[in-house]
Parts: sequence; C-alpha cells; structure tokens
Amino acid sequence: MLLLIPTLLMVLLRYVLNAASLFDHAAPTLLAIFPFTLMFIITSITVLRERTTTTLERLMTMPLAKIDLLLGYAIAFGAVTVLQVGLASLVSLTLLGLTVTGSIPLLLLIALLDAWLGMALGLFVSAFARSEFQAVQFFPLIALPQVLLCGLFIPRGQMAGALQVLAYLMPLSYAVEALDHVTVSASITGTLIRDLLVVAGCIGVALGLGAATLRRRTP
Repeated sequence: MLLLIPTLLMVLLRYVLNAASLFDHAAPTLLAIFPFTLMFIITSITVLRERTTTTLERLMTMPLAKIDLLLGYAIAFGAVTVLQVGLASLVSLTLLGLTVTGSIPLLLLIALLDAWLGMALGLFVSAFARSEFQAVQFFPLIALPQVLLCGLFIPRGQMAGALQVLAYLMPLSYAVEALDHVTVSASITGTLIRDLLVVAGCIGVALGLGAATLRRRTP
C-alpha cells in the first residue's frame, strides 16, 4: 500500500477533476505533494519507533558516524520514494493522459526531491516526539502549512504580506514553483536552478539536524 497510495490518489484526482485540462494543470504539483506528505508521516513514525524501542541506541554503539546512520535510513526510505514517484508518474503519463510541456525527466527529479524533502523533515521531527500520536501531530504543524502556502491553491504573490513571507521561507514553495515552470516550459532558467538548489539544500540541512539529535550510547 505504501507504494500504491500516491498512484491511487492520482487516479482519484483524474476522475474527480473529470477534465484533461484541469488534470494537466493540477497533477504535476500533486504528483510531488502526495509523496511529500506520505513520506513525512511514514518516516517520522517509523524512526520514532526505532528511537523508543532503543534500536537506534543499540546501533549507535557501533563505530558509525551519526550522519552515516541517518543516511542509511535516508537511502532506504529514498528507495521507496523512487518507486512511489516512478509508479505514480508512469500511470499518470500513460493511463491517465497527463501532458507536460517541459522535460519529463526534470519533472520526475523535482517530484523525487519533494518526496525526499518530506522524508528528511520526517526524520528530523521524529526526535521531538515521544509517541506516535505526537509524531502525527507534527504533520499539521510542519507539513500542512507548507502545502497550504506553497502556491497550490493561490499564487504566492496574491497572498497577504505576512503569508508571502512565510511562503518564501518554506522549501515546498520552491519545489512547486519549479514544477509550475516545468509544466509550461522546457527551458532551464536561473530561477529553476535556484529552486532546485534550495530544495536540495533543505534536504541536506534537515538530515544534518536529524543526525545532531542522535545520542551515542556507551557500549
């Protein structure tokens, strides 16, 4: 189910909109947002369970750098996101008839970066939860505001001033801006490159902060 949920949501979206033009407009962004939200929840709960069952503490007795340990989790979850995005994209571009003006490989890359961003943020916030219920509560606190302010529902330029400032501080906004560009243009601009670098940088920062929360246990 973990692999199929983004694909099933894309199928549902296609028939809810019930128009090819509407689907072509909304699908590229949601192709990235669905894995982002799902991986945030999955990784935050999974890694929290590893922490509370002392699995992480036992692993920390091994001669591993903390960032190496966290990268191991990131690689495992990252492989899942590749399958998620790949399957959802394949179904959307073939069976559901999604049309993209820009580069499809670039669209897939941005969608993967979005999913990895959700994964990295989930790994980070797991350090601040004491139960699975608390881990889930971080979703409306950290992830959901990004979905609301990323430009999915209304362009950031049309938001109130304070909301625009918040939107430009949230990495998901840059991912959505990049997706909007790829949807309508095949050109690679400086703004697109900047957006990709911001998202990639935020992934690295989240992983680094997550590694900093790990405590080494004396064997």
